[in-house]
Amino acid sequence: MTRPGPGGVPDPPPYRTPYRLAPDNPWWIAPFLGRVPALAPLQLQMLGAVSLAMLFENYDQAMLTAAARQIALSFGLQESSLASLFWRVHLGSVAAFLLVPFADRIGRRRLFLASLVGLSLATFLTAFTQSIGQFIALQMLARAFMVTCSATSFVIITEEFPAAHRGWGIGMLGALGAMGYGLGLLLFAAIDVLPFGWRALYVVGMTPLCLLPRLRRRVPETRRFEAHRVALGGGGASGWWRPFARLALAYPARAAAVAAIAALASAGQTTAFSFAAFFVQTQHGWSPGAYSGMAVAAGALGIVGHPWAGRVADLHGRRRVGFALMAAFPILALGFYHGPSWALPLMWIPLIFSLTGTATIERALATELFPTSYRGTASGWLQLMEAVGRVSGLALVDWGTAAGGSSLPMIDWVVFGSLLAGLVVLLVPETGRRELETISADEPDAAPAASGVPKREGAW
Repeated sequence: MTRPGPGGVPDPPPYRTPYRLAPDNPWWIAPFLGRVPALAPLQLQMLGAVSLAMLFENYDQAMLTAAARQIALSFGLQESSLASLFWRVHLGSVAAFLLVPFADRIGRRRLFLASLVGLSLATFLTAFTQSIGQFIALQMLARAFMVTCSATSFVIITEEFPAAHRGWGIGMLGALGAMGYGLGLLLFAAIDVLPFGWRALYVVGMTPLCLLPRLRRRVPETRRFEAHRVALGGGGASGWWRPFARLALAYPARAAAVAAIAALASAGQTTAFSFAAFFVQTQHGWSPGAYSGMAVAAGALGIVGHPWAGRVADLHGRRRVGFALMAAFPILALGFYHGPSWALPLMWIPLIFSLTGTATIERALATELFPTSYRGTASGWLQLMEAVGRVSGLALVDWGTAAGGSSLPMIDWVVFGSLLAGLVVLLVPETGRRELETISADEPDAAPAASGVPKREGAW
């Protein structure tokens, strides 16, 4: 029997398919990522399909930073212009604000598939750009679809996984998606021998479009959204903006906290990673292959932070784990940029570990703190504020770097945004090991009665 959730929306029944009592890892989950918990086969199938899409999202992101030096040379850019290139491209992520709220109107599945198609096409067309303006325009478009697809992916996993393993599911999605960075870096190692250089790397971005029929079969609509749509008497695209307006009115403190965490952490972390490939090639004289080798080998250990953070946060809470990971990041970043060449791989491992673990905590909080009717919008709000943080952090580096000068002094300051984000994490309600319906039941801030949003008591 189902029980009513917030707003009369029933909580869907458990999967009828028996859970795996003694699960073995499927082939696509590497043993070093840990054992799979007891889950329904349909849940694992959905995780695999969504993770495949996330892999190519991360692949596209890896191309911009890994091949930054080669792209800059192709279009005649100096080092002092790189920050400007980065923040202008990331500005496209802000446009996802117009797309993500549709997840709460037309459904998670439809928006997920549509944004994946848009991302694939924009990435493929980037290979044929003839000017820096064309490159920025197409990459801005790709970022808009990328953020939309990513936000929807985490909502799908959050709504379909049980409370006891939801953190693991979010973390594993991030870890599997991070394999896209590895794929991109492996291909980047051969950039000097590939036909057409960096352009060949973007042609690979067409792959998700070829996999679309398979993804359509493997990614059904979430049961929580189906129940929500029935309660609303349908869905549709009309009034797509209303979920976001209602989110701000009903949950102002939680929305503000998620915004601060996302923007501050993203500003510091994106700034540190955007210049890494350019830094090791210009300051330490590394070849593309040497950088790829470090990033892949050390990064393979670092991405364990995704499932590790999910598992530990399921046991000990999101706040403790989140603060520890975010506070450690600035120290690790300074060690990477100011340490000797031989120490770079040693610093890269915990740096990636902190980044991936932080991402897991952020996405868990953003999707757990809000009920079903707001969850897609809340995930989009997180992604939007991450985009604002990326643009702001890189813009600060751009504006603080003299023409022809080094970006490193400004990077040293901006990375501390991650520490500030960790302090905000300590202020939000704990969501670990709690059912989604019980989390939303003890919220939100008081909202004006005239807004049409029910008034509830409590600071959160």
